[in-house]
Amino acid sequence: MKVLAAAAVAIVALGSMAACGDDKGSDPGSGSSSGATKKSVKVGLAFDIGGRGDKSFNDSAAAGLDRVKTDLNIEVKDLAAVAGESENDKYSRLKLLCTTGYNPVIAVGFVYDGADAKNGPLARAAKDCPNTKFAIVDGGTTADNVADLVFAEEQGSFLVGAAAALKTKTGTVGFIGGCQVDLIKKFEAGFTAGAKAAKADVKVLTNYLSTPAEACKGFNDPAGGKTAATGMYDQKADIIYAAAGGSGTGVFEAAKAKSALAIGVDSDQYNTVTDASLKTVIMTSMLKRVDNAVFNFVKDFSEEKFKAGATVFDLKADGVGYATSGGQVDDIKTKLDELKADIVSGKITVPTK
Repeated sequence: MKVLAAAAVAIVALGSMAACGDDKGSDPGSGSSSGATKKSVKVGLAFDIGGRGDKSFNDSAAAGLDRVKTDLNIEVKDLAAVAGESENDKYSRLKLLCTTGYNPVIAVGFVYDGADAKNGPLARAAKDCPNTKFAIVDGGTTADNVADLVFAEEQGSFLVGAAAALKTKTGTVGFIGGCQVDLIKKFEAGFTAGAKAAKADVKVLTNYLSTPAEACKGFNDPAGGKTAATGMYDQKADIIYAAAGGSGTGVFEAAKAKSALAIGVDSDQYNTVTDASLKTVIMTSMLKRVDNAVFNFVKDFSEEKFKAGATVFDLKADGVGYATSGGQVDDIKTKLDELKADIVSGKITVPTK
C-alpha cells in the first residue's frame, strides 16, 4: 500500500487530485452522458507486474500509451504493479485513477481480472466508477463500462513455431511460459501446432516458470528463465520460444552462452533488448500488438465510439504476427506468409489448448 500512497501523492503533485464528488455531486471519473470529447479525455493506465522496462508485454502497452500522448495530444498517467501485491492493491490502483479524473482507465494484464473475474479488481472498480470507461488487455471482466482487448496469441505463436521447426538443426525446440495459466497455454498450443505443421517429427520441450499460487512471478524472473532455458539447451533444444515477459532476457542470455537461438514475444525484442550482444540470438519474435490495441481503444473513446465486450486482435486484424528484424527468417518468410494466409482464410484452424 506504500506504493499506492506514493502514487496518490504524485497525482496530487500533478494537480490531478479530485474529491470523490464535487459540489455538484458529479463523478470526476465520468465523461458527458453522450461520451467524452477529446478535450475531456485523460487516460489512466495500470501496468502488469514488471511495468515499463520489461522489453516485452508492458513495454508494448507503454508504446501505445506514449503514442496516445504524442499523436492525440491527450494527457496520460500510468501506475506500476508490484510483485507480490494483493488483489485489493490492484483494485485500489484502478479506483485511484478513476476517482482522480482519469477516463478511460486501462488495466494491462489478466491479473486485473483476479481469481474471479466477476468480483475481481477490475469488476469492483468498474462497479464503483460506473461513469468511467475501462479496458483490460487479456482480460475477461464483463460489464457495460468495460472493453476486453484480447488477442489470438495462438495464431502468432503458430507462425514462430513453424519458424523454429524450419530452422532447427537438432530436431528439438523448446517453449518456456511465464505462468501456467490458460492464456499462456494458448501460446504453447499455437507454438507446438505450428512446429508440428512444419515438421511433423520435431520434438517440443515445455517448461513453466511459475503458477498462479506463486503470483505468476515467472513473468519477472530472468534468473529463472535462464536456468530453465539452460536445461532445455542441455537436452538438445537449439531454439526456445519464451512467452515469459521480463524473464525472456534470461532465456536470451542462456541462448548466447550455449550458442543457440531464442524467440521473443509481444514486442520485437531484437529491437528492444537492452544488451546489444543478445541481438544475434533472437531469431524472431511473436508480435502481439498491445500498442495498437491501447491506441485504438483511446482513439475510439475520444471519438465517442466506446464498445463494451471483447474485441479480438488476430492475424487478419494485424493484432499478432512475427518479426523479421535481424534477417534470420528471411529465407523462410515465403513459407511463413503462406501459413499466415491459410490461417486468415480459415484453411488452418490453430488450437488454443
